[in-house]
Amino acid sequence: MKAIETTAVLSENGQLTLDEPLALNVNSRVRVIVLITEPEDDPDDTPIAEIEEGLYQGWQDILGGRTKPVSQLWEGMDVD
Repeated sequence: MKAIETTAVLSENGQLTLDEPLALNVNSRVRVIVLITEPEDDPDDTPIAEIEEGLYQGWQDILGGRTKPVSQLWEGMDVD
């Protein structure tokens, strides 16, 4: 069995509408497990658009040479 995680909207009549279509064989039978996020359960429920913008900005920083090597990240920090 293969698992795919995606997000969906639950309508007032109990129907799920996926945010993105699944690339699966037509008429495939699937099992669905619904996990409902409670506001207090996931304080970091960052919107996809915001995550994409952060990744894009990070990539621009890499291309522009505005990064530091990992070996320099801990310099000057007092870690016990």
